[in-house]
Amino acid sequence: MSFDGSFTHAMVHELSSALTTGRVSKINQPYANEIVLTVRANSHNYPILLSANPTYARIQVTQIPYVNPPVPTNFTMILRKYLQGAIVKGITQSANDRVVHLHFTSRNELGDQQELLLIIEIMARHSNVILVDSSSMKILDAIKHVGSDQNRYRLLLPGAQYINPPKQDLDDPFNGPRADLAATIREFPNREVLAGTLQHQYQGLGKDTAAALAVALHEPGDAAQHFSDFFAGFDAPQPTLNITPKGKTSFTAFPYPITGTQQSAETLSELLDAYYQDKAERDRVQQQGSVLIRVVRNELKKNRNKLKKLKQTLAETENADEYRIKGEVLTTYLHQVERGQTEVSLPNFYDNNEPIKIKLSNQLSPNQNAQKYFKRYQKAKNAVIYVNEQLEKTQADVDYFANIMAQIELAAPKDLVDIRLELQQGGYLRDHDHQKKQKKQKRQKVSKPDRFTASDGTKISVGKNNLQNDQLSLHTAKRTDIWLHVKDMPGSHVIIHSDDPTEATIMEAANLAAYFSKGRESSNVPVDYLPVKRLHKPNGAKPGYVIFTGQRTVYVTPESELVEKLAANAN
Repeated sequence: MSFDGSFTHAMVHELSSALTTGRVSKINQPYANEIVLTVRANSHNYPILLSANPTYARIQVTQIPYVNPPVPTNFTMILRKYLQGAIVKGITQSANDRVVHLHFTSRNELGDQQELLLIIEIMARHSNVILVDSSSMKILDAIKHVGSDQNRYRLLLPGAQYINPPKQDLDDPFNGPRADLAATIREFPNREVLAGTLQHQYQGLGKDTAAALAVALHEPGDAAQHFSDFFAGFDAPQPTLNITPKGKTSFTAFPYPITGTQQSAETLSELLDAYYQDKAERDRVQQQGSVLIRVVRNELKKNRNKLKKLKQTLAETENADEYRIKGEVLTTYLHQVERGQTEVSLPNFYDNNEPIKIKLSNQLSPNQNAQKYFKRYQKAKNAVIYVNEQLEKTQADVDYFANIMAQIELAAPKDLVDIRLELQQGGYLRDHDHQKKQKKQKRQKVSKPDRFTASDGTKISVGKNNLQNDQLSLHTAKRTDIWLHVKDMPGSHVIIHSDDPTEATIMEAANLAAYFSKGRESSNVPVDYLPVKRLHKPNGAKPGYVIFTGQRTVYVTPESELVEKLAANAN
């Protein structure tokens, strides 16, 4: 289900109950299009996410952790100026549209009371978060500035008059059904057609909601009562996560008639956290890591092309012996070769004196032609050594960047900091602003690995990028600790902080190694394990690269539920 007007109605009711009379204690903008207001209400802190993400726009209380940028944005500073310490007077919805108004009262710089509106418009790529002075309806700022060249209907710029989004001439379903409801049902007996018609009659019906309403209206009995009962469900929600047989998920305010399984949540906000956690994280990583992804992809493409050319060169050097043979045959039969010839056929004493055709330059003497073949032989022979060295180095580079790409794909936004630092240290990424800051600051520290606790209480650490992996495996872990890594594919370094872990703990740690690897979606993933003392990092090796001997291998199928359990054990 999309975050439609009806779901917004339910969410506004949930937020109003929890937040009204609360006070804004913190304001952060961890991501480009997302604001988190922390409201202290009823002795509890509620982090309110207002997301203007083009794909995942929404408003909710979120418990998903985030990392703030080192420098707040201009929009964050404006919000802090006007809303820090403000009181939430109420939360309302515009008709049954996806527009939510958060009403605040605060004190201005002179100590006078002022009324403010923080408006979130949930409209796909047109989504926005806008701060408005309630008395004048002037825009103080917006998370996305929209000028006249982008929208002729209204400006979303500081100082402009706030104008509501274009209103659709549709009925609010929470005011009850239209008088022609029974006639509409008779006219459109097909449920799919009826659902489409309802969307064109009532405000705020997503496709799934309209389809579920059409099913309810076809039940025997009074259609108007079915209509009212359906929308009463949004005032007493039963948050539901729907999972189809193919694994596709959706969320609804209460159970809709679908094919598949359904899971319940305590609140609508918890439901959205469960639904969006992975999807939103992937999107945030794609946004924040776009520069890193581009750099790594370019390096991968460059090195793969180089590898292809080197292999072609190596194939050509296989003719080296042929050049030597032709040079020796020419030298032996110089008296049979005349200057000016372009080709000669001579007995090949390496092949039972079978004739061998040898091309010649008519500008060179017979002896010079022979020497030319010897030079080509020597050049090809030397090239084999060089090309093999380059092949090994280029293949290592391909593996390295493929590993980093896998790490980005599995990363949380906070993990990108270390990956960016690694690429800068390697000279692959030049960030002049970052370098200037680094000169003023102390050397940036590598973030700590993720912590987990096995069922028997044993501590387990998981590195999420190469710098963490190096720090964890080569400096933090004891020599007697157990090291794990998926076999022959990119993945995290995992350390069991024990010299004699149980078989169950090894299997749980192996599950972590498989989950935080390229094999996350696979089954029966091989995982190597061995004592840390058997690890060795070759001189000059890239970050995260180690060699080892004496490993054992177990096979596991990654389980997200087990990973969550082991993470919860560590808290």
